[in-house]
Amino acid sequence: MISCLVVDDEQSAVDLLCAFIKKTPFLTLVGSTTNPLEALSLLQAQPVDLLFLDIHMPQLSGLDLLRLLPGHTRVVLTTAYSEFAVQGFELEALDYLLKPIAFERFLKAAQKARPAVAPPSAPSEGPAADYVFVKTESRGKMAKVDFADIVYVEGLKNYVAIQTDSERIVTLLNLKDLEDRLPARQFMRVHKSYLVSLDKIRALDGNQIFLKGTNTFVPLGDTYRSAFLDTLQVMGRR
Repeated sequence: MISCLVVDDEQSAVDLLCAFIKKTPFLTLVGSTTNPLEALSLLQAQPVDLLFLDIHMPQLSGLDLLRLLPGHTRVVLTTAYSEFAVQGFELEALDYLLKPIAFERFLKAAQKARPAVAPPSAPSEGPAADYVFVKTESRGKMAKVDFADIVYVEGLKNYVAIQTDSERIVTLLNLKDLEDRLPARQFMRVHKSYLVSLDKIRALDGNQIFLKGTNTFVPLGDTYRSAFLDTLQVMGRR
């Protein structure tokens, strides 16, 4: 999940962006403020992955705040004035959203953040793990599940069922816990009760996602539809 902070001196703009973030499955809102100085303090106390930042603000402009940010924080600038676009990109802003902001345009900017905020692997730690160990229904038994083998994950109240290419594994986890352990580039929430492997998608028919290696389908929830379709378009251009 990509952690986000919204900074805009207009509360209505803050409310809109916060609503967009909550609507986007791979984003999580950690805070918002109308005060740029408070934003600087918040970022020093709790760094975030992605900052949605207004340019015209009292006390400290968005561009001035951008110059003070740590290098790993990516920024999407928001403003009603197009003349600052060049300055924003010179400061390595990820995107530049002109108000009024439509959700479809917001979503395109958010999609850019997915590869941009992926943390580099630390050389001393070796390559990132491509598997997860989970407790099974058999007492004391742990199962190793390779990410590449997962077709989809279904939430079952306090349990999740992991459907792989060869078996179905039920484990005592909630869907959010497992989602946080799976690589965001490879898996996506498509329904309040389902995650799917993007590599395993075979077809989409209406609100039904058909996956490789299975005759069943996973439902596509209305809340997740826009982000999912946009992701499919991005995959199609690779």
